[in-house]
Amino acid sequence: MSMLPFDDRDGAIWMNGQLRDWRDSQVHVLTHGLHYASCVFEGERVYNGEIFKRDEHHQRLHESARIMGFDVPYSVQQINDAAQQVLEANGIENGYVRPVAWRGSEMMGVSAQKNSINVAIAAWQWPAYFSPEARLEGIRMQISDWKRPAPDTAPVKSKAAGLYMICTLSKHTAEAAGYNDALMLDYRGRIAEATGANIFLVQNGELHTPEPDCFLDGITRRTVIALAHQHGYKVHERAIMPDELARTDEVFITGTAVEVTPVREIGPYSFTVGDTTRTLLQAFDDLVQRRDTRTAHASVSAAE
Repeated sequence: MSMLPFDDRDGAIWMNGQLRDWRDSQVHVLTHGLHYASCVFEGERVYNGEIFKRDEHHQRLHESARIMGFDVPYSVQQINDAAQQVLEANGIENGYVRPVAWRGSEMMGVSAQKNSINVAIAAWQWPAYFSPEARLEGIRMQISDWKRPAPDTAPVKSKAAGLYMICTLSKHTAEAAGYNDALMLDYRGRIAEATGANIFLVQNGELHTPEPDCFLDGITRRTVIALAHQHGYKVHERAIMPDELARTDEVFITGTAVEVTPVREIGPYSFTVGDTTRTLLQAFDDLVQRRDTRTAHASVSAAE
């Protein structure tokens, strides 16, 4: 199946304050963000014309940049407005939004104190991250050899581009072996996350999820925890070692891209797609698909 390349599409991208033709929205090959990964980004879902958790995403973009040592030169509200322009310009009702901020090309070296900060927002139609069959039956995951780094070795609380290099390596290895994704442990050997999603284990009807002390506390993760509380489930945020998978009944992952996706296999361990997973998958789908999403978002935020 041929794939439409992302640099050769019709449409418009917002870049540094104005809408530009999609194909003309380019950066120089010597941009600092490319060579030194001084770049932060967000991934956002659009449901019925509205970005889910829009403000939280754009606040996190600002915080990610701050951790990386630069300021986004547009306010959260300006980014909100720009994202809406992009949705309208491209006719996106249900899709994906990618805001990105990066250091420019004025200085080329490790030090880049005088580089300009660029911001762009693109949006496109995007169906489910995994196939409908995989989402119903559960995906298969391999355990990656790569580990999430310690907080004193990388800016782990920033959604920074460079932190995803080992995710790409892990996912490529998993896919080459016939899996859908990979489970990443952290520097201590504890369960951390998937390559682009947080993970939940169901044991005896209760939820267990790793404490996000060396990886992102995902926006979808927090939403699902709130939904779990609303449905009467106990949620434990704690250290989880891989051998606990042997006594785990259900597993699912959460994220903007994957939404809520069941897992039926991690390495040698197998799981059922059980009632808890199905309940929270349906609850999340019901939440994001409501026509008045602002009211729905507010109700969940109040429970967080």
